Amino acid sequence: MCAATGPSEAWPGSGDPEPAASWEPELITSRRNPLVGRLRDLREARGRREQGCLLLEGTHLLEEVVRFGLVPDLVVATPAWIERHPHLLAALPATTPLRPMAAEVLEAAATTRSPDGVLAVLPTPEPRLAGSAGFVLALDRLQDPGNLGTLLRTALAAGVDEVWLGEGADPHQPKVLRSSSGAVLALPLVRLDAPQLAGRLDGARRSGLQVVAAVLPSPAWPDPPPYWRHDWTRPTVLLLGNEGAGLDPRLLEPGDAVVTIPHSPAVESLNVAVAAAPLLLERWRQAAGGGGAGMVSGS
Repeated sequence: MCAATGPSEAWPGSGDPEPAASWEPELITSRRNPLVGRLRDLREARGRREQGCLLLEGTHLLEEVVRFGLVPDLVVATPAWIERHPHLLAALPATTPLRPMAAEVLEAAATTRSPDGVLAVLPTPEPRLAGSAGFVLALDRLQDPGNLGTLLRTALAAGVDEVWLGEGADPHQPKVLRSSSGAVLALPLVRLDAPQLAGRLDGARRSGLQVVAAVLPSPAWPDPPPYWRHDWTRPTVLLLGNEGAGLDPRLLEPGDAVVTIPHSPAVESLNVAVAAAPLLLERWRQAAGGGGAGMVSGS
């Protein structure tokens, strides 16, 4: 449960919450209802920290909540949405309160310009680190929420065991949740400052994981091999850098591997979320028996 002693305290002014199976038809019609303010607070990092909750927007994210077996503290929906989605509502835990809200009021609470009629409040997931991860994605100061969400969706598809976020964008902000299509809710995530990320990488090396960094050719790395020549089947940490500044070279040690994604010189570099896709999925390809020619273990 979010940071409160009970649902009525967590969401003042919403009335006594009813289970989703027997929702009370009292419609919230005022934007000044305290519930609207609490929902709007969850749009910001401070509000999420204080309440210990996330704001999920849209039918797809609620479907992912059900699929992952998570329990929302509250669902808010328009009467039209409620009428259209009886099966999804029936799949929610019976203890989840459902509050009907007028469409224009729900729009005031949401971050999207034209919400599809439903919001959910979910307790912030606790990091569930694997302990013996064989594939880790480490991100150094990734700033753009859309990039982060897209990248996390690919990481889930590629079978990543853990994600280490070295500063950068908040993975629990609504834009990241939407662009990840709910992958944020399924991935074990841990947020770290710069020294903590460096410490995690050191610990990974001592545990036998290879650290592989994606880089552009430069004086520091004049001739990095293409990513498909690397052996990704070993326990691995893939390290990706900031959209503008790139990877902090202080995170790397001499024994670490660097790879690159060859591409036309018509563009200087690839978007980090686009570049991550072939890197993350190459491990999956090699594990399925499609090993690269002349694979190397380092640079």
